[in-house]
Amino acid sequence: MAIVPSSTSILFTSIFISLFFTSCSQTCSNHKFTSERFFTSCKDLPYLNAHLHWIYFKSTNQSKIAFRAPHTPKGWIAWAINPYRRSMVGSQALIAFRNTKGMMSAYTTTISGYNPSMQPKKLTFHVSKLSTEYSKNEITIFAVVGPLAHGPVVNQVWQVGSLDKNGVPMMHEMGLQNLQSTNVIDFSSL
Repeated sequence: MAIVPSSTSILFTSIFISLFFTSCSQTCSNHKFTSERFFTSCKDLPYLNAHLHWIYFKSTNQSKIAFRAPHTPKGWIAWAINPYRRSMVGSQALIAFRNTKGMMSAYTTTISGYNPSMQPKKLTFHVSKLSTEYSKNEITIFAVVGPLAHGPVVNQVWQVGSLDKNGVPMMHEMGLQNLQSTNVIDFSSL
C-alpha cells in the first residue's frame, strides 16, 4: 500500500523548505556594499530573499535606503511605499533593472492596478539620489525618500519580476512569496 502525501503536507513541506533556504542565505547585518555605502539599520524581509537597509533622519523625516534582492540580469526588482494600505495596489515604487543597452536603470512608478504599465511616473513623496547597481546576481536600489507625510512608519511592498524581449518589466509571478511581500516598516527603529 503506497502512502500518497496530501496537498496540505506538500504545502507545509514547501513552506518549510522555502523558509530554510531563506534563513541560510546572506543576512542584511553581514552585507558589505561594493560602493562603500553605510546604513545604520537593516531588516531581512520575510519573502523573496530581499533586504532593506536605511538611515532615518528625524529632523527631515527622510530615509536613505538600500533595497537588495537577488535576481538575474534579465529581471527587475522594486521596493515601494503604499501611503494608504498594506497592499500592492496604490503603492508608489522604485524599480530597477538592466536595460537593453546593458546599463542599469532605475526610476519611480505608481502601481494603480494588478497589471500596471510600469512606466516612469512621479510619486506623491519626494525621491532623490535614485541609483542602482548589479553585483553577484543581486540588484540594489539606492535612494533618499521623503519627507514622509505620515511619519517614519510606512506600509512597504517589494517585488521581483522578469523583463520581456524588449526589456520592459512584465508582471511578477503570482507565487506565495510574491503575494505576501508586504509589511510595515518603522524607519525610526534600529
